[in-house]
Amino acid sequence: MSLESWDDGEAPELTARVVRASFPKGTLAVPVREALGPLFEDKPFAEAFSTRGRPAVSPGALALASVLQYAEGLTDR
Repeated sequence: MSLESWDDGEAPELTARVVRASFPKGTLAVPVREALGPLFEDKPFAEAFSTRGRPAVSPGALALASVLQYAEGLTDR
């Protein structure tokens, strides 16, 4: 598997509007992602991936999803 980098820049404007409309009181995921997002860049994981093959899911995105899952008290199911 190869590593297709995950762009950890700003969320697209449409995504931000949908989140604000869906969660007018806010949600835990937004401040957690803003605070921890830079810690989960793909660069530290790059050496573990080949330059050839099907792109893998971003390890940084998976790590951030695991943190949010734990913070919300969700199981793997």
